[in-house]
Amino acid sequence: MAVILGGGIGGLSTAYYLLKNNVSNNNNLKLLLLEATNYCGGWIKSIKTKDYIFEQGPRTIRPKGIVGLNTLNMIQDLGLSEHVFPIKSDHPAAKNRMIYVNNSLHLLPSSLKSVFQTNEPFSKPLIYAIFNDLRSPQKQMKDDSIYNFAERRFGKEIADYAISPMICGICAGDAKEISVKFLMKTLFEWEQNYGGVMKGMMKSFLKGKNDNDLYLSELAKRAQEEKWNVYTIKGGIANFPATLLQHLRENNVDIKLNNKVNEIEFVDSSTVKLINRSGEEIMANHVYASIPSHALADLVVKQHPDLAANLKGIPFVTVGLVNFYFDSDKPLISPAFGFLVPPIENSPILGVVFDSCCLPDQNGTVLTVMLGGRWFEEKFGQNITEKELFEIAQREVRSILNIKDKPAAHHVQILKKCIPQYIIGHYDRVDNVRQYIQDNNLPISLVGSSYDGVGINDVIYSAKTQVQ
Repeated sequence: MAVILGGGIGGLSTAYYLLKNNVSNNNNLKLLLLEATNYCGGWIKSIKTKDYIFEQGPRTIRPKGIVGLNTLNMIQDLGLSEHVFPIKSDHPAAKNRMIYVNNSLHLLPSSLKSVFQTNEPFSKPLIYAIFNDLRSPQKQMKDDSIYNFAERRFGKEIADYAISPMICGICAGDAKEISVKFLMKTLFEWEQNYGGVMKGMMKSFLKGKNDNDLYLSELAKRAQEEKWNVYTIKGGIANFPATLLQHLRENNVDIKLNNKVNEIEFVDSSTVKLINRSGEEIMANHVYASIPSHALADLVVKQHPDLAANLKGIPFVTVGLVNFYFDSDKPLISPAFGFLVPPIENSPILGVVFDSCCLPDQNGTVLTVMLGGRWFEEKFGQNITEKELFEIAQREVRSILNIKDKPAAHHVQILKKCIPQYIIGHYDRVDNVRQYIQDNNLPISLVGSSYDGVGINDVIYSAKTQVQ
């Protein structure tokens, strides 16, 4: 029997791929998924009413690259193709992304023409970033922060006004701490191997692209042909894990909710004992752990303290989310995806998503304000209330977007330790953790956002990779 720990998108996807293995290899491996709470889907949650949808976590998925196409394959297999809502490259939410600098909103360049123009807050056209890369010397390093890399290759303004807010939007982190390999691994390798990004790009172009052998579903082909920028699921993105859960139940995967594991004991290379909070012992041949690394550390610390210490070394941040619904006949915002705030602005908010522009089934104006992240305790302390967060978010929305209306509805949530931070050295740490597991013949596989990428696509692909 295989036990899957955690019923987030990582755990559900692990069970999905194990089921596929059962079918293709004519196996009859029994699958048991244990979820500590009464809900499967992890941080993916949607609140739906007749007028609006409040997304409590991720709201869109990128269709690009192998990991993005792989997710589209899964979505079609689950029968969700008709429920996909794409945002194509010509949509305002794809073209219009802003940053808030010096008390003003600025549209980020999104066309080839704009690269040759001076766009505030940048003091010169972005084409100068290429010249900066060509004349900057090579610096041999094993790893670096994404901020340092961007500043070195493209200049300080790119690091401050493009890269730093982007990191806030993706993982609520500090670009001065996050590894360059998190988002720019290929660019960093070009610098290390060829002396610069543009030099590496030219070498790569001359070599040509490597074809991958990933099968493409009709949905994945459609996304490529129609040039989707991102997409979501009609009725709320939580319909994705809900459909996945239903698929697992229909195929006899044993799902146990409110079943928290307190300890894992490895008996030998093919036997593991799990003890839940009621003292029940569950025996398995293998464990797939999709829970956060810090939670897994608590389960293995008694038997493997060194492994636990390494797992605890992956930091997480807390994010405050405030959803607003304004019952207005006319839009209170310009058509755009939203805006991000660079850390140098020292704002309490990370950014605002214009949900009523990005998501279907929205009446009026719907916004989501993100607060804190890497700076949550620094800005708000340890005891801030949801009411206080709401007041801060409302104040910022009024000030920046000039929205004087009172929201007809709102929802506040503090997502504690919700996003892992891939700081400098993260990938070496993960390699060391997996090497320890291999060296000690432990029957456990690590899945999810703590290790192989924080996005929905990354987590699903992590499950697929670990199952294979």
